Amino acid sequence: MPYNDIISRTDADALISEEYRDQIIQGALTSSTVMQLGNRVSNFSKAQARVPVLDTLPLAYFVNPSDTGLKQTTELTWANTYFNVEEIAVVVPMPEAVVDDADFDIIGQAMPRISEAFGTVFDNAVLHGTNAPASWPTDITAGAVAAGNNLSLATQEALPEDIYDTIMGTGGLLSQVEADGYMVNGHVAAISQKAKLRSLRATDGVPIFNSTVQGATQYQLDGAPVYFPRNGFDAASTLQIAGDWSQLYWGVRQDMTFRVFTEGVVTDNLGAIVYNLMQQDMIALRAVMRIAWALPNPTNLVNGTAATRYPFAVLTP
Repeated sequence: MPYNDIISRTDADALISEEYRDQIIQGALTSSTVMQLGNRVSNFSKAQARVPVLDTLPLAYFVNPSDTGLKQTTELTWANTYFNVEEIAVVVPMPEAVVDDADFDIIGQAMPRISEAFGTVFDNAVLHGTNAPASWPTDITAGAVAAGNNLSLATQEALPEDIYDTIMGTGGLLSQVEADGYMVNGHVAAISQKAKLRSLRATDGVPIFNSTVQGATQYQLDGAPVYFPRNGFDAASTLQIAGDWSQLYWGVRQDMTFRVFTEGVVTDNLGAIVYNLMQQDMIALRAVMRIAWALPNPTNLVNGTAATRYPFAVLTP
């Protein structure tokens, strides 16, 4: 008589389902650094908005002689700054069968990642000019270089204390912004810059930016926070941007919207149909955002020359 029969895992394999988590572990969504640091203006009602900016400051004079002298005249002038709204969009096609069979909400998983991608596209266009629309202002890196507010790390010494002087010292990034009448209130830097800052030490050998090895280091330069974006910051062209971010303005004509389509076609740039949603039992998630930014750069009493005045300075490789 059998005494060792048992329903084994092999016997019951057809009844056992795989264990799965009800969430997918993802990295922290990286939001737009430019949107965080810049000023958002009220939503636009048209594709282009015009903002007057002070271009010439008035002058004042002593009356000489004080009793009978003539009072002189002065004037103010204004120039126009334009916000040109451009569209960021993407379409994500997917078969309905895949969506139905998935153990997870594919659309729900896709939406935050698409939002992250939009922030990346916007940041790279503003900071580096990557794929930027022709109607948008000159990107910050190119604008700073054109104004002479730039230093190349290749021309600096490699010692840690020299890196500190390159940023903080006379003729460094901060002083270039200050020479144009602006005060630095934030930095955006490549992740590789963290190692350079960590290596900075006081005369007693104690690291400047790391008071304890247990706690997270708060990176600040002259009281201004340093941000290290993880959304594709172009370290090949720019290592660090220091500036007065209150001078940067951005706004939207249309906030980011998502819409799911079950009918229609997706074509390539030549008009050829790639997907026919109805005929192929597919759906398409479309995301659209219309956005603009501007850097008015108004005149001030420190630097009245527009060609050399800029609220940002950049450190290039």
